[in-house]
Amino acid sequence: MGKSVLIVDDAMFMRLTLKLMLEKNGFQVVGEAENGAVAVAKYKELKPDIVTMDITMPEVDGIMALRQIRAMDDKAKVVMVSAMGQEVMIREAVMAGAKSFIVKPFKEEGVIKTLSNL
Repeated sequence: MGKSVLIVDDAMFMRLTLKLMLEKNGFQVVGEAENGAVAVAKYKELKPDIVTMDITMPEVDGIMALRQIRAMDDKAKVVMVSAMGQEVMIREAVMAGAKSFIVKPFKEEGVIKTLSNL
C-alpha cells in the first residue's frame, strides 16, 4: 500500500486534481479537508503519512493548521501548497515545521518526487 495522504485545500477542483495525480502514482488518499480546522480534526482521526496543506484558506489558514498538527504530532509530514509569490508564507511554514512545499499550478513529476522523498 502506498503512503496515506490527507489533502487540504479550500478548492474542490484542487483537491480532485491532487487526488487523481497521487492515486495514479500509488499514493492512498485517505481524506480531504476544505479548511485548516477540518484538517486538524481529520489528521487526529486518520493519522495520514503525509498532509498536503494549502496555505491560503478561509477561517483557519494552512500555517495555523500546520502548527496545530505539529503540536499534536511532531513527526507529522506536512507539505505546503502555495501559489506563486508566497515566498514569505513558505518561509514561515518551513520555520513552523513544514517538510517541503509544492507550487500551483502543479507539475505531476514535481509533486510525486516531493512526496516520495519524505
